[in-house]
Amino acid sequence: MKIANTIRRWVETVLVCLMSLMVALTFTDVIGRRLFDHPVFGAHDLTEHLMALLVFTGLPLLTLAAMHLKVDLFDKFLLQPRFAWWAKTTILLTAVVFAILAWTLVSKAISAATYSEVSQGLNIPRAPLYGWMAVCAALSALAAVYTAFAAPISIAQDQEELL
Repeated sequence: MKIANTIRRWVETVLVCLMSLMVALTFTDVIGRRLFDHPVFGAHDLTEHLMALLVFTGLPLLTLAAMHLKVDLFDKFLLQPRFAWWAKTTILLTAVVFAILAWTLVSKAISAATYSEVSQGLNIPRAPLYGWMAVCAALSALAAVYTAFAAPISIAQDQEELL
């Protein structure tokens, strides 16, 4: 568990850095555009890539903690012991969706590499980004399968163990 906490902290640190970079880039771009009439060249491309990295890098952690958005309209009925199978079924369905997403992104990464797909402004290659997104989607599928058969890893519990 200590290794898992260390990995999670590193990933969280990367996520904070990505978010900070996005905020700094957007701030600089807006100030440059509004005050100096000189926006940051390629800010749109960089923001697009940073957003994809931020979302997909955090997805496995979010899935492992079972913190996806949930609609609780029917919780009064579905959280009864006789419907325990329903929770497992929906979690496994989520894993299937993530696996399909990973497969689609692998296909997209191969296609992007074959055709040398790049971003419009800065000519940043797209294949590595799609590949990273595919890896993160696959890890999310594995995390969903894990949470179907074991309790989700709570961030609060992990921090209490450290104290």
